[in-house]
Amino acid sequence: MATYFTDKSLRFLRGLARHNERAWFLAHKGDYEAHVREPFQRLLIDLQPALLEVSPHYRAEPKGVGGSLFRIHRDTRFSGDKTPYKNWQGARLFHERHKQMPAPSYYLHLQPGNCFIAGGIWHPEPEALRRIRHFIVDNPASWKQAGHAPAFRKRYDLESEDLLSRPPRGFDPDFEFIEDLKHRNFVAVRGLDDATLTGPRLLPVLAKDLQAMAPFMDYLCAALDLEF
Repeated sequence: MATYFTDKSLRFLRGLARHNERAWFLAHKGDYEAHVREPFQRLLIDLQPALLEVSPHYRAEPKGVGGSLFRIHRDTRFSGDKTPYKNWQGARLFHERHKQMPAPSYYLHLQPGNCFIAGGIWHPEPEALRRIRHFIVDNPASWKQAGHAPAFRKRYDLESEDLLSRPPRGFDPDFEFIEDLKHRNFVAVRGLDDATLTGPRLLPVLAKDLQAMAPFMDYLCAALDLEF
């Protein structure tokens, strides 16, 4: 089986976290290209068949600009943190209509000691969030299957760092899944150890996750009138 990332990939990211400055990055840009960016692009290409089996409407796009990979450069214009680079590399497997409307995505995160795979919608616009909440209220049985199936919840956590302290206005506080309606993000996430990211079974592991998260992603797409 193919290996993508290595200890050199993680070593580069650890070094960048310690020396987050332009001079250091430029001196080690070859390491970034060889051990982080290019392996990630190969992984995206190799994930395409598995992603197509899950949905014909999702894309793993390896191209350098406008593709799945996030830029390693940070946008510091409106941030108090002026460090120029991210100390992680991420990639989004996006819906073909993501530029026209809010859409859930798959996401893979490479960071020493904090690798994970996720799927869902992060910081949706208010109208998209409203639609998801109302869809859950109108379709609670299918939400139970998509978001609370025992096998799914054993494998994934629902992101819970940004919750409302009270039920959203206009929703019945006695609704069966009222705690879910407090979420501002609807994201399923599973941590991956560094050995998995640097090991030879990464591709089949990720392919399994794409399949396992499909009902959850399908539900969110339905809530937003997107094809899955």
